Amino acid sequence: MEKVGAWAITEPNSGSDAFGGMQATARKAGDEYVVNGSKTFITNGPYADTIVFYCKLDDGSDPRDREILTFVLDRGMPGLEQSRPLRKMGLHSSPTGELFLNDVRVGPDRLLSGGSGGGRESAKQNFVTERAGVAAMALGVIEECLRLSVEYAKARELWGQRIGDFQLIQLKLAKMEVARLNVQNLVFRHVEMQRTGRTPTLAEASAMKLYAAQAANEVAMEAVQLFGGNGYMSEYRVEQLARDAKSFQIYAGTDEIQVTHIARDLLSR
Repeated sequence: MEKVGAWAITEPNSGSDAFGGMQATARKAGDEYVVNGSKTFITNGPYADTIVFYCKLDDGSDPRDREILTFVLDRGMPGLEQSRPLRKMGLHSSPTGELFLNDVRVGPDRLLSGGSGGGRESAKQNFVTERAGVAAMALGVIEECLRLSVEYAKARELWGQRIGDFQLIQLKLAKMEVARLNVQNLVFRHVEMQRTGRTPTLAEASAMKLYAAQAANEVAMEAVQLFGGNGYMSEYRVEQLARDAKSFQIYAGTDEIQVTHIARDLLSR
């Protein structure tokens, strides 16, 4: 049986400060846990059958220092509400929603990880995978923008010649190709590391995601510019790609958070 899954860590008041600002809690009640809290910007949230939910153990200690617990929840559990899809600027093919938990009771068999930094460490490993995935998506956007731009530069004519013959257009295409090669090399490097059994560090994944996201945005906006007025029209796909590319600089950690992770790693050596 196929099921839709979701990974729920982001909250309305703790996006970039995912762990410190987390307010969702799990309280021990006999042999069970009672989970409360809300999550937002959850990919597949509206339709998820299975949800990996991150929260803090409510043990009376300082909220910022509490253990991170991870529970596996199922659609339809009493007290679990899944919102309708949120309206977004881009990525319309990927549903995003909110989760609301009100005294959801779960047994210890649903505790995926906890204690000894388990919840935090699992989240960090998920961040590595997620950020590498964003880089791969960025590569796809760059490749598609380049393909469409080359086709348009060959077909569109001004002043009696195709626009691809103008050096300013050639400069845009050349920069797109450089970006494609650079991001492709980063993605292939990650694949090769995984193949040989080496897991990239969080800082490496952050650097990869930061560069790829910025490159995809630059290429997409240049594609819109190359198409001129047509590029601003929704009937031309570069308009959609430009909206989609912007998300890469926000989700899975903003550009600013990637910079922080990279710099901390460098300064700790």
